[in-house]
Amino acid sequence: MIEVIPAILPENIDEVRDKMSFVNGIVNIVQIDVCDGRFVPSVSWPFKNDGGEFEKIIDEDEGFPFWNSLDFEVDLMVENPENVAEEWVRAGAKRLVLHIESSENILEVVKKLRGEYGYSGDNPLSIDIGLALNIETPNEELYEFLNTQANGRSLVDFVQFMGIREVGFQGQVFDDNVLGKIRELRSMFPEAIISVDGGVNTETAPQLIEAGVNRLISGSAVFDSADIKGAIDELGQAEKLTQKN
Repeated sequence: MIEVIPAILPENIDEVRDKMSFVNGIVNIVQIDVCDGRFVPSVSWPFKNDGGEFEKIIDEDEGFPFWNSLDFEVDLMVENPENVAEEWVRAGAKRLVLHIESSENILEVVKKLRGEYGYSGDNPLSIDIGLALNIETPNEELYEFLNTQANGRSLVDFVQFMGIREVGFQGQVFDDNVLGKIRELRSMFPEAIISVDGGVNTETAPQLIEAGVNRLISGSAVFDSADIKGAIDELGQAEKLTQKN
């Protein structure tokens, strides 16, 4: 089963609310792209145009927009993500995506977060943790995270391959070099959950699924469409195209 996750790269909190409202009732989860202007050149909310809105979200009982009907994951395209991870967990994120290149001690960061927000059903802040990988970074960098076990599970719950080279910008051209990286990882870790973010559209989705992807993350192909539900449905049905070929 292929999961389609709309991606929001927001200018401000109003854009988050608007785009979440567009897909509320269509999907179960969206991805919020958080860019700090240092790890990636672009800057997104809440690092720009915030006005204290993020703090209000953390402190309010209601929390994040559509908190009672739509989950969200956060793609932390920031330097030293451990400095902001707790805030997003408190805001209600169900998944955190950390970039393997974002910290010199990313293994220790993941271990720390896993210890604090781990698998225990007694932990109300339990989350899934994913690790993102740029195209230029060798797959071998992921192996320790997937091979190391904690309570019978890998240190990370999923992997996110970036399908573009200019990370932090939507609407970029897909780089098909990622297809070989996906196939390689799928052959070594058959049970892994693999996401791809960047360049995902109706043309690339069948190739990605055939290579071994479980989750398709798409911003422009979804939100630039005049028929958002139709665009999401078409991406989700790309799996059927691979089965016919």
